[in-house]
Amino acid sequence: MDLVQLTGEIDSFMYTYILVIMLAAAGIYFSIRTGFVQLRFIPDMFKHIMEKKHNKDGKAVSSFQAMMISTASRVGTGNIAGVATAIAMGGPGAVFWMWVMALLGSASAFIESTLAQVWKVKNPDGSFRGGPAYYIEQVLHQRWLGVIFSISLILCFAFGFNGLQAFNTASSLEHYFPDYMDNGMAAGVGIFLAALFAFTIFGENDRISTITSALVPAMALVYIFLALAVTVMNIGELPAVFGYIISNAFDFESIFGGFAGSCIMLGVKRGLFSNEAGMGSAPNAAAAADVSHPVKQGLIQSLSVYIDTLLLCTCSAMMVMVFYVQDPATATTLNGIPLVQMAVSNMFGENGIMVVTFAIWCFAFSSIIGNYFYAESNFLFITKNKVALLIFRVCCLLIVFAGACNSFDLAWNLADIFMGFMAIINLVVIFMLGKWAFKLLDDYTAQRNAGKDPVFIAENIPGLPPTECWHAEDHAQASDANPVREFTGEVFDALTTPKDPQ
Repeated sequence: MDLVQLTGEIDSFMYTYILVIMLAAAGIYFSIRTGFVQLRFIPDMFKHIMEKKHNKDGKAVSSFQAMMISTASRVGTGNIAGVATAIAMGGPGAVFWMWVMALLGSASAFIESTLAQVWKVKNPDGSFRGGPAYYIEQVLHQRWLGVIFSISLILCFAFGFNGLQAFNTASSLEHYFPDYMDNGMAAGVGIFLAALFAFTIFGENDRISTITSALVPAMALVYIFLALAVTVMNIGELPAVFGYIISNAFDFESIFGGFAGSCIMLGVKRGLFSNEAGMGSAPNAAAAADVSHPVKQGLIQSLSVYIDTLLLCTCSAMMVMVFYVQDPATATTLNGIPLVQMAVSNMFGENGIMVVTFAIWCFAFSSIIGNYFYAESNFLFITKNKVALLIFRVCCLLIVFAGACNSFDLAWNLADIFMGFMAIINLVVIFMLGKWAFKLLDDYTAQRNAGKDPVFIAENIPGLPPTECWHAEDHAQASDANPVREFTGEVFDALTTPKDPQ
């Protein structure tokens, strides 16, 4: 057995028999423990999306920008190819279990993102950064474990998945240019992507949030419109589509026959690994948001899970399933991106394939810059040396170029394994620290029920481990763009009592 096969076996075992069980258990536990916060507070999720930054000064990002960064990383070619592969290998029932895991996983996303907000740190320019490495260090006082998490994330997202996204971008041209890898076109794609990537990561600190805030909604709307068009034009097929999905989802042989490749396992894996809930990646974006209460960003990150899986993955699933109903003989012979392309081509011909190809390019590039945001935040956790950061950025550019030109199976297997390591670390930690997220949810709920716009003060939670932010004085310069907030007791006194000039 060569190294590629060995790492592939480790990857398959880790995800099938360890991670899926841990992620599913986390989703169920946090859903029950929070009273299904991901369902009870759906109106609040939409309410807080467009909330302006809490403070006027600094380069911090808004709630919406932070959600777009996390969505940019979540929404990748897996939303297209991954869903099609799950259906092709596990059957239509995989779609149902994908939906179930999105609902459960959004509770884990709430917990980890709320924790990331509580223990975020402030940069000199007024922006914020944080994530699992930061709450591991500040609460558990285990910096070494935070460093291991950061290294795993960097190797996974910056050096593994970004190469994969670049390769998928280049390979999307195979329909038009079968020999694209031999005629230098892949190298051209690599240079183009690297140039766009360089423009994004060099220069203004808020450029990543600005680009993702524009690109992610645009590409999502285009893809949603395409899926809706296919669905509406074939509305008569929907009873058969949902019939296939539900019957296959609860078919004994589909569920338990060859469990690792069953509809339930592939649906669970697709739902969890597409939206990344509980894996420790999205909290790095959640921590960057400038909000008045950590729970607000926790709720918004739960909504991001819904956007990824219940919306965009479902778009891919509906297009594939319509094709599955209309031409099962052809559909069952295809897999991945070719299956989605043929499903769209079945309705719109060559023009449909062009739209899918455009979506792949947008999804892949947004993932590249979202993944880099995560990686840089964790690189800065390890070291803030400017020369080291420059070298790191150059390496990230080279990975994008090389990824477009080559299919590095070993590198991608290792990236999956590293993601498994970071997910296991994060899941154990959020089980340990989840009680603080529960207390913050109680604090948010109490203020909300009192008719207030919730504002978090760390001192209001007895026993809360020390935080760098969230003290009374941190709210003194709060933006007056938000509704007037009420403070009582010691908090009001802290904000209004003149400070000793000494």
